[in-house]
Amino acid sequence: MSDDHAQETPTGAGDAPAGAREALAGAQAVLLAALVAGGEAPPGFDEGRLRIQAASLISKRRGTVARVRPDLVALLGGDFAREFEAYARGRPKPPGGSRADARDFADRLRSAGRLPPEPEPAAGTPRWLRPFRRVVKLLSGTVRPTG
Repeated sequence: MSDDHAQETPTGAGDAPAGAREALAGAQAVLLAALVAGGEAPPGFDEGRLRIQAASLISKRRGTVARVRPDLVALLGGDFAREFEAYARGRPKPPGGSRADARDFADRLRSAGRLPPEPEPAAGTPRWLRPFRRVVKLLSGTVRPTG
């Protein structure tokens, strides 16, 4: 193969000088903080658009938590969206993903007196079934919603 047809390798982030990588990482951290942790908008970014995107990310988290913990939606009713936004605004998703987010949200509600204490699971109840038992009890009237 001649030099005229030699393949060019694209320059990647690994080829950037260490200072440039650090500057990029810092800029990304500021942008991420603005989107998920209530931080200030980085220079050059439209604050209004960042607020819209941050609200969209909270909405996505809320939907996921609602799927993971339908009992919370049933217990909070029309307050679910407002309560979740208050919890999530300025707080990034915790390590452990959506299940950890749902657990932390429920813990916050419980500590604020918005949820009753978590009942002890019956021996032998599979872990995946536990949130649904609460919904069944709520729908059957054996547990009343709080708030």
